Amino acid sequence: MSQWYPPEWPDRIRALARGELTPVVPRRASTVLLLRPGLDVYLLRRRASMAFAGGAYAYPGGSVDDRDERAVGWAGPSLAAWAGRLGVDTEAEAQAVVCAAVRETFEEAGVLLAGPSADEVVADTTGEDWEADRAALVARELSFADFLARRGLVLRSDLLGAWARWITPEFERRRYDTWFFVAALPEGQRTRNASTEADRTVWAAPADACAGYDRGELLMMPPTIAMLRDLTAYATPDAALAAAPARELAPVIARAAMVDGQLELTWPGHEEFTKRIGS
Repeated sequence: MSQWYPPEWPDRIRALARGELTPVVPRRASTVLLLRPGLDVYLLRRRASMAFAGGAYAYPGGSVDDRDERAVGWAGPSLAAWAGRLGVDTEAEAQAVVCAAVRETFEEAGVLLAGPSADEVVADTTGEDWEADRAALVARELSFADFLARRGLVLRSDLLGAWARWITPEFERRRYDTWFFVAALPEGQRTRNASTEADRTVWAAPADACAGYDRGELLMMPPTIAMLRDLTAYATPDAALAAAPARELAPVIARAAMVDGQLELTWPGHEEFTKRIGS
């Protein structure tokens, strides 16, 4: 298996236990598992130079931008419904999490879950004008709300299914409270490696990607491989999306304890990731 964890974790875990480390407040983040018929999932490999999870395979996603709370054209479940589903206190926070999912997918994969009406989706985002807008979003020169408004688009929240929520452990330097979503690749749209953080992208059947991880060929963080294992139960994107409303969204967060003189990491509910990481 190729489970990623930072080499500094043992020292940081001990410092936390001694009361010498103050946990960083996690940043809100959203990640999208793009699916296409087959069922294949879109993965990108983070550049080895990245400070967090370099060389690991992941899904398109990133941090919430405070401007993601700005009013946008909206289609699908109400903000109140999303707040309840995501387990957040306000409609503004729910909107920010969903907007971040759609925005980051466009920024990193060139795929846009939006359309001119509540029952339409943009068919092509490959022109130079689209690329200029995408680059402006990445540079934070353009807010997602302004981008949608200028193009007369509504965000299609109904195309997303909330799948899971994981929070980076308290002993990690870079912490994220991440909501994971599933979404089908819209007809006519194509993915492309638009991320400066990735050096490779691939469409893979979940079972094949899991096998690559098990052979030690694909490096992944626990949530990435956990989602892939879950997806092996579904034959189509529609089937996965239909299963999303029943998914448990209680946050998963790693714990650490000393066991037989060794540090043991556990992810509650995910026993396969239990790991002894040092004496």
